[in-house]
Amino acid sequence: MDKAHHYSLQLKWTGNTGHGTNNYRSYERAHTVSIEGKPVLDCSSDAAFRGDKTKYTPEELLVASLCGCHMLWYLHLCSEAGVVVTDYVDNATGTMAETANGGGYFTEVTLQPIVTVTEQSMVDKANELHQKANELCFIAKSVNFPVRHRATYKVEKL
Repeated sequence: MDKAHHYSLQLKWTGNTGHGTNNYRSYERAHTVSIEGKPVLDCSSDAAFRGDKTKYTPEELLVASLCGCHMLWYLHLCSEAGVVVTDYVDNATGTMAETANGGGYFTEVTLQPIVTVTEQSMVDKANELHQKANELCFIAKSVNFPVRHRATYKVEKL
């Protein structure tokens, strides 16, 4: 290992309604994620698992992590290759299969970025770079399911 990077955060359960985990319905799934110097994230489980649909879920944050990692590598590779990206919006989706015992696992995540470049001649190279970004993304390399991408492109001159 060339370099090791360490990440610290605090996750705090905030869903004790006064009875703790006395039974499955006696507590909320609310929790916060705090990282020093950053805004606190209000989280919960998915609404399908008695969670609060107005809060971020671990599953959504996993998809967001894959999306963000891919985008950052992609923009880096584009800058090195002379592909000028002026906008990038990803409408990513993830699929999780629930198992009979109540657990589950992700079966895939599909990244669907809409990439805006400044020249039509850049589109082919822009498309090629998604595969390289996928290979370099730390998060994608850490999961045991496929991370696919279906990019579309716009051309808008500066």
